Amino acid sequence: MTYEHPLAYLLGIEGLALLRAFTGDHDREFVEARLAEVRRLLDDPALENAVDTEPLGSVSGYDSWAGTYDNPGNAAFALDEPPLKALVEPLPPGDALDAACGTGRYSAILAERGHHVVGVDSSAGMLARARERVPGGDFRLGDLTRLPVGDSAFGLVVCGLALTHVRDLGPVLAEFARVLRPGGHVVVCDIHPESVQRGSIPALRGPDGRPGRLVTYRHLVGDYVRAALAAGLTVLGCEEPAPPPKDPAPAASDPGPWELWPWSLAALVPDAVRAANRDVPSMLVWHFGLPEM
Repeated sequence: MTYEHPLAYLLGIEGLALLRAFTGDHDREFVEARLAEVRRLLDDPALENAVDTEPLGSVSGYDSWAGTYDNPGNAAFALDEPPLKALVEPLPPGDALDAACGTGRYSAILAERGHHVVGVDSSAGMLARARERVPGGDFRLGDLTRLPVGDSAFGLVVCGLALTHVRDLGPVLAEFARVLRPGGHVVVCDIHPESVQRGSIPALRGPDGRPGRLVTYRHLVGDYVRAALAAGLTVLGCEEPAPPPKDPAPAASDPGPWELWPWSLAALVPDAVRAANRDVPSMLVWHFGLPEM
């Protein structure tokens, strides 16, 4: 069970902004404005309504999310698809594995480029959507640590927005290396640990309607590197995309419904959010390779 207190989140954002001011990013006026805002937040009774959330496993969580997962509004899609396309574009078409394929977003991108795609996911609900999206794909129920495919079967493995839900990266990267042919490529796109730390964790209702968050782990950059090297993979590239600058949204006057936390909470302190999150990456993109024999 996780105790989510809106005031605690907002004070954390204010603290991040003030730390950046302490190291020279902002002036006295900014610091005084943040301290005044903290005092206002402490006096706001609307911020006392905390929520207890249950951890939801990826299978049940994604099964319940399958019907709405592709709805507009998932900001991660605009950040992970461009680097994925840029990395796979130069690769010749061949046999490709979409690990944790979900609704088949990546599978569709690969199929459009001539790849023969096998998709694996642990959620039957997500696989049903993938089969509708990519009728020519081969979609199988399976786990990332025990992929239902043979050794050295693929020249390309892709995996999107899944490894933050895995406790230990080692067995997963080892499976990617097992199913990859020598000279093959692995492309992984996932939520950046800095973004996870700031609350980028999917919010879903459990089967009983109670608030829940998908079980999510904060893997550091070095965690991926160590797991990849241990599996015999080499690091060919790493990108850390940040959201493009955009006009600030109008300041909010209330915390909004729990399903919109932390984004609706952030709207209560837009200046602090801009300062705390400036130039902070939200996506982590890896390009690994398996050396030729």
